[in-house]
Amino acid sequence: MTNINKELDKIKERISNPNFLLNKGMANEVGIHIFCYDPKHEYQIRDFIKRVSSDTTANYRIIEQDMYEIFMKILTEKRILDSMPGIEEKRGKEYLLTYLQNNIAKPRAFLEKMRYEPHERGRDVLFLTGVGKVFPFMRAHIMLNAMQEMFSDIPILAFYPGSFNGQDLALFNKIFEGNYYRAFNLIK
Repeated sequence: MTNINKELDKIKERISNPNFLLNKGMANEVGIHIFCYDPKHEYQIRDFIKRVSSDTTANYRIIEQDMYEIFMKILTEKRILDSMPGIEEKRGKEYLLTYLQNNIAKPRAFLEKMRYEPHERGRDVLFLTGVGKVFPFMRAHIMLNAMQEMFSDIPILAFYPGSFNGQDLALFNKIFEGNYYRAFNLIK
């Protein structure tokens, strides 16, 4: 049985490591890490992220990007949020999902909302959150793949409510989300 508090302590220890902050020891790979957790621990994870993000004494700076919040901003700016129930009722949920994925919720739209400069190399850690809340409109493996170029100089830590075996992602430990082999399990 996993003790979530011990694992969260390991995260803080790991992201405090100067080699982690500089992506050292990554064999020229982009520093993408995944922290998998049982979805029942969601509120503990959120509390942990809030606490480490507000720690002003730390040697790191957390940049949190919540995928669901970004999705809602995109929908609001595109003026589609209020019309979604009508579209779903008239055309069906499969149409709405396909329309949003192909026209509105593209990785580039998310990246534009995530963009910030300058990155503080050796200090910044990008936390990718809200992965489960935004599914199926955006999938984690697609977003991680799209983020590689924009955030190649800082470590990325995706908080993933599910499992990752080094190749396959399973959201909520039930939904096969896709293959992704460029990430590393943060705690192993």
